[in-house]
Amino acid sequence: MDLDKYKYITHINSPEDLKKYKINELDLICNEIRDYIIECCAKNPGHLGSSIGAVEIITALHYVYNSPFDKIVFDVGHQAYAHKILTGRRDIFQLNRKKEGISGFPKMSESEHDAFGTGHASTAISAALGMAKAAELQASNRNIVALIGDGAMTGGMAMEAMNNASNSNILVILNDNNQSIDSNIGALHDYLLKISTHPKYNSIKSKIWDKIGEGKIRKFLQKITKQAKSNLVSTSGGDFFEAFGFRYFGPIDGHNTTKLVETLNNIKNIKGAKLLHIKTIKGKGLDIAEKQPTIWHAPGKFDPNTGERSSKPETSYKYQDVFGEVLLDLATKDDKIIGITPAMSTGCGMNKLADSLPERFFDVGIAEEHAVTFSAGLSASGMKPVCNIYSSFSQRAYDQIIHDVALQKLPVTFCFDRGGLVGEDGATHQGCYDLSAYRSIPNICIAAPRNEIELKNMLYTALKKQDTASIIRYPRGNAEGLNWKKEDYKLIEVGKAEKIKEGKNIAIICLGPEGNRAIEACTLFEKEYLWSPSVYDFRYLKPIDKECLNTIADQYKYIISIEEASLKGGLYGEVCEYMASIHYNGNIYGIGIPDEFIEQDSQEAQRKYCGLDTNNIYLKIKDLAIKLKK
Repeated sequence: MDLDKYKYITHINSPEDLKKYKINELDLICNEIRDYIIECCAKNPGHLGSSIGAVEIITALHYVYNSPFDKIVFDVGHQAYAHKILTGRRDIFQLNRKKEGISGFPKMSESEHDAFGTGHASTAISAALGMAKAAELQASNRNIVALIGDGAMTGGMAMEAMNNASNSNILVILNDNNQSIDSNIGALHDYLLKISTHPKYNSIKSKIWDKIGEGKIRKFLQKITKQAKSNLVSTSGGDFFEAFGFRYFGPIDGHNTTKLVETLNNIKNIKGAKLLHIKTIKGKGLDIAEKQPTIWHAPGKFDPNTGERSSKPETSYKYQDVFGEVLLDLATKDDKIIGITPAMSTGCGMNKLADSLPERFFDVGIAEEHAVTFSAGLSASGMKPVCNIYSSFSQRAYDQIIHDVALQKLPVTFCFDRGGLVGEDGATHQGCYDLSAYRSIPNICIAAPRNEIELKNMLYTALKKQDTASIIRYPRGNAEGLNWKKEDYKLIEVGKAEKIKEGKNIAIICLGPEGNRAIEACTLFEKEYLWSPSVYDFRYLKPIDKECLNTIADQYKYIISIEEASLKGGLYGEVCEYMASIHYNGNIYGIGIPDEFIEQDSQEAQRKYCGLDTNNIYLKIKDLAIKLKK
């Protein structure tokens, strides 16, 4: 990449370098940052739309504040690309989300300017409040800023933090771009639109409230302006942010760097909790991204000149698409089926249900806890809710799954997309911990399909006959390429394993698509050794097929369990616990995700690192075959 064409950013290696430029040069710097992000993301895909929409805000923040002494916390972290470029990571940004490069999210171990790691939404205000209280206790005059946007304000944790922050010196910047990944939904979103369309209120605010000093006159006029705001903005709830104890400023144009710098300087030294409402355009500067923000949130590779997206021919459906089509088909046949997702309708495939049966689809925003308990309420009233959450995001609703669903024996069907390793999103988004986390919960069934036909039938079975909560967990990416559409629906015997390859000496116990890799590895081994291990697809982690485990214990000296999940507490843990209880005297080996956070890389590379690829499974079988000879 030719960096010489960038006149400004090639000379900016820190926020201090940025401050050397005049304010009237900031627009030129922002244009270069935006062009550079687009050029890099065109070749090396990342979260494009959010980051190019936040360039001016981030540039203004670093121009006014003194990072790393002043703390800037991003929420969600995928809007922080300009921040990385301005804080000494310009060149390595070309390797954003690569193993040898940098994380796609702020990461404390990566830079002193990354005040807090933020891969999930709605966390920034809480973290920033902690920093503000620490600064107060340490008698430090550092400034604390939380930049929250891309729908993160809809998360309950953000509201909890605001409710606790009224007596703190903190600035919350609401980057209001009208989007999360899919369009924002809900009352808060509607409220923000209302105040953004009422310039009369902002005129009153700027002329009366912002330009008077302390004293009795100010208190008197404060009452007047609050009443004016209520009349102009909303008949109820017009004082929303100030009801939390925040002084509200805005909204202002988030692409006007001069106005941003001026405003930030004006409110920088005002004590107390403050909220600055900034309006931006997601995908700003790339016309097609502005028009299609959902697609261009993370578009993959594309031509930066034409906007044409590169697309590899798909050899099979993605698991998310299979889920989406099956759900829609089942919902057309059963009017009790309801779809719920926390802001991931397109990513999980539920947009198909949303388009065809909108009255039975609910996108609740970035609010996983609410999604789960909302589903529980539907189930308690006789409906059949299907709640689709990315595996890593389900962690946020752990208590609700226990208390509001399982404890009450409610048949909610959870579909955990992105189960296992997720690739370039890295450690913050790995769906590695679901099997370990949920296996210990009573009144819950856990299934993992080996292919798209099993996914189809597991969803059908859960909705047709199960009377407790169900988790169906499947990976990110393409399925196995089977002709699943022509297959009739079949009920699966819950908790029943299936022997998918006959063999001897070694039993391989699999859960999910790893069964396919095990078959491939056994085929390679068989060509060389003229015999093969047996392979069992257990399909259900809970209830586990104890009868099958008893048979395996009687017939095999060696057992290998394979799962794309944490080895601690998942399938390997279940098998070891049960075999110990029946005094199995053979040897059990586990292949899965080790006790560490797996950083960003391709899914293929991550699976190889964890030993989950065909070749590594083959080598493990070969190693045990050598032991058998001794």
